[in-house]
Amino acid sequence: MLFNIFLLIAGLGALVWSADKFVYGAAAFARNLGLPPMLIGLTIVAMGSSAPEMFVAATASMEGMTDTAIGNVLGSNVANITLILGLTALMGAISVSSQTLKREIPMMLGATLLAGYFLFDGELTRIEGVILMTLFFSLMGYLIWHAVTNKGSDPFVDEAESEIPEGVPTAKAILWLIVGIVLLPLSADWMVQGAVGIAKAYHLSDLVIGLTIIAVGTSLPELAACIAGVLKKEDDLAIGNIVGSNLFNILAVLALPALIAPGAVDASASTRDFYMVLATSSALAILILLTGKARQLKPWHGGVLLVTFVAYQTVLFLS
Repeated sequence: MLFNIFLLIAGLGALVWSADKFVYGAAAFARNLGLPPMLIGLTIVAMGSSAPEMFVAATASMEGMTDTAIGNVLGSNVANITLILGLTALMGAISVSSQTLKREIPMMLGATLLAGYFLFDGELTRIEGVILMTLFFSLMGYLIWHAVTNKGSDPFVDEAESEIPEGVPTAKAILWLIVGIVLLPLSADWMVQGAVGIAKAYHLSDLVIGLTIIAVGTSLPELAACIAGVLKKEDDLAIGNIVGSNLFNILAVLALPALIAPGAVDASASTRDFYMVLATSSALAILILLTGKARQLKPWHGGVLLVTFVAYQTVLFLS
């Protein structure tokens, strides 16, 4: 058990660190190649926070643990809203722009409903994976087109561009890129193996492993990004980071188990856990809309979200 705990913690730490270094190296290398900062920001940097989920999902799928990969997606989306936004809102009210309400949140809800439709029959097929991945690349294309055609300031684009490192020698960028490429799959495997060992000791299913231990672990980069956004008084970045991450998780990460290991899905994923994802995603929009013109997540909203997270995790461990 101690070895599994060590493997889980070491894997999680290495996963988060290597994801950051991979994005750093890839973004710096792309800048040195002369690619537009906007393009780099909306692709490499924007996808960076979902890198841990992507590598864990791919690793779990290749090891025949499709339910763990799916649980990671659903659990991460729930944790992002209830745990991450809950903790962030407790630090102070988070304002939300009308653009986020009109564009990102409806996209997230639409993608969530599509995921529910695919999971409803208890099976994920390769065709469904292709559809999700096609929609993901279409979304990337739309965001780039929108940024090019709308010259006004877009917080999402501005933040993505601000994260691109400058003045990094090409050799150093390539080094960090290689380190990330090598360490990301290794650390994902360590984390999955550690979580599996712990879960088996407590007789937890593959789905619950993904929904709990792994989901919370891979959501840590979002927590860091949200806290940084609030401390910089850039509230839109906190909400935008969570909504964008959830959207990427459904389209890009959920596509991986469908493409790598299509087949039957744990029945609870298409009922209990999908309904939880849909409920929390809808609740985010409703909570914001109920605040009227203020359009804020207030500290008491954060408290409600945190209680929801604890209640859901309790149900999972007791089921």
